Amino acid sequence: MDRTTEMLASYACRITFEELGPKTVHQVKRTLVDTMGCAMGGFVSEPAKIARSMASSITSTTPSRVLGTNEYSSPDMAAFANGVMGRYLDCNDSYFSPGGGHPSDMIPAVLALADPMISDGRTVITSIALAYEVFCRLSDQVVASEFGWDQGIFSVIGAACGAGRVLGLDQEQMGQAISLAVTPSLPLAVTRSGELSMWKGCATAAATRSAVFAAMLAAEGMSGPNEPFDGRRGLWEQAVGKPVEIADFPLGGSRADDDPFRINQTIVKSYPSQIHTQAPIGLALELGKEVSLTDIKSIHIDTYHTAASSASSEPEKWDPQTRETADHSIPFLVAAAFQEGEVTPNSFTPQRIADAIKRDTMSKMTLSEDQEFSANFPSEYNCRITVTEQSGNVHTAHTAYPKGHKNNPLDDKELEGKFRSFASGVLSDMQCEDVLGTIWAIDEATDMDDLFDGLVV
Repeated sequence: MDRTTEMLASYACRITFEELGPKTVHQVKRTLVDTMGCAMGGFVSEPAKIARSMASSITSTTPSRVLGTNEYSSPDMAAFANGVMGRYLDCNDSYFSPGGGHPSDMIPAVLALADPMISDGRTVITSIALAYEVFCRLSDQVVASEFGWDQGIFSVIGAACGAGRVLGLDQEQMGQAISLAVTPSLPLAVTRSGELSMWKGCATAAATRSAVFAAMLAAEGMSGPNEPFDGRRGLWEQAVGKPVEIADFPLGGSRADDDPFRINQTIVKSYPSQIHTQAPIGLALELGKEVSLTDIKSIHIDTYHTAASSASSEPEKWDPQTRETADHSIPFLVAAAFQEGEVTPNSFTPQRIADAIKRDTMSKMTLSEDQEFSANFPSEYNCRITVTEQSGNVHTAHTAYPKGHKNNPLDDKELEGKFRSFASGVLSDMQCEDVLGTIWAIDEATDMDDLFDGLVV
């Protein structure tokens, strides 16, 4: 193995539940609450229906549950279908430092194998924390989008480690699983460019599917290239164009208090939209209590480079035609917040996307990069909105930490409320309470049956 593969494989095999500590265990539970809520919220979406239809056509001697149903598929197709559900609303967690991505997209890989392997809750928690650690440490070093690649380039690696841990792979097998995951998986950043398609919410689910497939291949004895990262024509040379050094993972109890598990540094979204739109939405909702939509003369938005770039450089963000583009459009989402006083999954119907009032409000907006805000990203997610009324009165709102940021987090009760708001469309109130109880006690579970059974629509 090359150095990177050996380091990842070694860590994936040696991390223990006891090493995580109560804070990280609790954060994994919080993340499961959030991810399962998002999955139930995306259950009835068209991409989820397509994915479940594909999954239902597959039978396997290693059957794996499809969320929301009593149906089984192969582990890789169950992971894909479940991943599409969880990602559709674009409200699952995010990590930026500065590479970014949505590490909870990897959770379906762990669950897809935890079901047939009859894994207990501690194994699931450890495997999820492991997947996050791998994904986030890679994301710490490389901004994949700058090189033309999508975030699945790293989620496939983390998910392969998590899936391999559930399968009980040894270090040699884990190294092969990692190689078999990353070697064929270089997703293009065009996924999130221009007018966005359904694939925007399916791309990392495809990476998850590939990760499960790779782990299962490795378990059967399949080998992959020995140097998928550091070797000639490996990931660093081909995708990044330069060597990349990943810091060694801490051993056992040697992890310092200022180096917590990366899952503790994720951001939970308050609104079903891209991470960079969270602050503008919150500020628009705040200002909407002070200013009448009909009195607005102009709206100016100052934000950091990463948030400003797509809205500034892509005309589609000023004229969204699809749900996937609208939930990445700062102008549309700010207009929706002012008009509707909320941003929910219902904000993205074709009628609301095309609404003339929103389009008129968007025409009054300007957006620019603030250099100081850019310098402070990603530790701060600064945004400032200035609204000028027809009368000349000016209203301003600013935040560095939108609700859901690790420095302004949703507490457990707020997180449960988010779960209920999404899941109540397909689950009864009693089901919601039962599922929440199951997740908060998942470290005591002997298998995942209660979780899957509780989520049947």
